[in-house]
Amino acid sequence: MAGAVRSRAARFRWSQLWRTWPRRIALGLVLVIVVPLLTAGVALRLNYSGDPGDDTRTRGRDAIWLGHAWVDGRRNDRDLDAFAERIRGTGIKDLYVHAGPLEHNGTLPATGYPKARWLLDAVHRTLPGIRVQAWLGDVLATEGPAGLRLERGVSRAAVVDSARQILDAGFDGVHFDLEPLHSGDRHYLSLLDDLHALTKAREATLSVAAHQIDPLPAAHSVVGTLSGSPKWWSQKFFGQVARRVDQIAVMSYDTWMPLEGMYGGYVAEQTALALEVTPPGTDLLMGLPFFHEDDLGHHEAAETAAVRGTRLGLARTDRGRERFGVALYVDFAARGGDWAAYREGWN
Repeated sequence: MAGAVRSRAARFRWSQLWRTWPRRIALGLVLVIVVPLLTAGVALRLNYSGDPGDDTRTRGRDAIWLGHAWVDGRRNDRDLDAFAERIRGTGIKDLYVHAGPLEHNGTLPATGYPKARWLLDAVHRTLPGIRVQAWLGDVLATEGPAGLRLERGVSRAAVVDSARQILDAGFDGVHFDLEPLHSGDRHYLSLLDDLHALTKAREATLSVAAHQIDPLPAAHSVVGTLSGSPKWWSQKFFGQVARRVDQIAVMSYDTWMPLEGMYGGYVAEQTALALEVTPPGTDLLMGLPFFHEDDLGHHEAAETAAVRGTRLGLARTDRGRERFGVALYVDFAARGGDWAAYREGWN
């Protein structure tokens, strides 16, 4: 009789466990996932606090990405006059004008920028001291079958020839945006060495758009393993890139951050991480989102804190840094409020 009672008791306990284990797993997931996220959110919000000081403003080395309309005939003298008025009195020094994209073999169609000469002459006449760089880019075949393959020497040579072609056309420099570019890509570093040899010999500027830096050690490796699409570069790789160029612009938007305080703290941290490994002789620019979308990667209401976040990161890491600025993305999507935030917050 006693054995039967113990058997019934045991079955009861197992029945209770089977009914409660989903709740226990759910609680475990909350502890493992939600709590660290909340902790990170609080840390980012705290990172957004403080007073950066009035000496963390423009150094006159800012840039803006401009659309293809400026070199294909859709823009005219009246548009340029309006743009010149818009940026006059700001710290903008460089214009990244879209003159690509590159073909997947690295070549650049000369027919893609028929009005480049008009733009170059007009800018140099209307805005003396402003540099016009050709913005070139392509999709890399790092996460799919189609795209530019940097592991092919012939493709890298073609990219260098495309840069030479752009400089022959009269541009003051060349700005590359190749994505998705995985951290540690040695073929990219080799390409930059070849490009810099060219631009240095021509007394031109070599500039690149850069991915964000790991907010946590090896985050790019973990995310890459889980998703096949690593979002960040390691800080070490960022420094390797920065040492090979004259100017590096961090694409510090599309961060997934849902709240302004979190985004501002994230930008402050990105600014600090980039400053730590960018040599004094390279211009470091932090990207400001001048576009308006709401999706998983970009929350318009949150990503309005880039200027203050940039200033906080600068103040805490290298307040006296002169070769530093912001880069505005992108002219054709910008609204009056974007320009006002840039002028009031940074200039």
